[in-house]
Amino acid sequence: MEIPDMDMRDAFISRLTEKAQLDPAIVFLTNDYGAPSLDRFRREFPDQFFNMGIAEQNMISVAAGMAMGGKKVFAYSIASFLTLRCLEQIKIDVCTMKLPITLVGVGTAYAYSEDGPTHHATEDMAVTRCLSNLSIYSPSDSRAAGLLVDEALLQDGPKYFRFDRGKYPVHSGDALPERGYAILREGGDICLIGTGTTTHRAMDVSDLLAAHGVHAAVLDLVRIKPLSHLLADELKGRMRLMTIEEHADTGGIGSAIAELVVDKELPCRVKRAGISETLLYAYGKRNTLHEQRGLCAKGLSATALGWLRQGQGEST
Repeated sequence: MEIPDMDMRDAFISRLTEKAQLDPAIVFLTNDYGAPSLDRFRREFPDQFFNMGIAEQNMISVAAGMAMGGKKVFAYSIASFLTLRCLEQIKIDVCTMKLPITLVGVGTAYAYSEDGPTHHATEDMAVTRCLSNLSIYSPSDSRAAGLLVDEALLQDGPKYFRFDRGKYPVHSGDALPERGYAILREGGDICLIGTGTTTHRAMDVSDLLAAHGVHAAVLDLVRIKPLSHLLADELKGRMRLMTIEEHADTGGIGSAIAELVVDKELPCRVKRAGISETLLYAYGKRNTLHEQRGLCAKGLSATALGWLRQGQGEST
């Protein structure tokens, strides 16, 4: 697959448009949002595109009805609205019924930072990880986002795809969605685990740690649920794991990795770097919010170094 140089959302919808040319059962539902890729889909397939207006909960129920009628449904909205406003509909209409609906949430975490808590998707993984039968994917680049279209059409059952906004460096491979993760950099001192945009932050942290003589591996976690059956074997030889997420520090990838370590009895120590409950809600530039919460590269590298020194019996 050719690597698209575009926003993850646009890479996904562009790939979906190609698939829709061959499959009239593919339908796309949205809540009055616009984007060049959406406009193209609507122009080329007016009978497969449905603008549901500002009625997200109704959109999910309509999506369920369409799926029960044999359609391959993709329901798109801002991630915070899609998951929190529609939680009951997703739980009952989609997950309980095990319907092949793909939920596409754009603007994860602080992507809409200046719009405030209503637009911040900082709890979406926590609430969706609890839902039965729902698979969750969080790609970090446009290539992986495009490949997830194929994953959505091949796999049965409900899925939630969470996309950040903007363009990011492309590093994923063709097997990434199927495997669920990728090792982007090797290092024996600590393994930094990111997802979505924080994968790129983990790469920056790895660079800063290298200046202190610390060799940090970087793992890009794309499939949040279910975690890959290969992941336990991947992590068992890594003594220190540090998860990095722009999400509440309860229920996100830090929780998922900690649960895996406990359930599989892995000999690993886990450090979670996320957003504490006391700092969850705020307005401001995204970088400013990161600095205030220790999620900038400098703050995260300091956290990692302090943790490593504690393990060596040094003062922090």
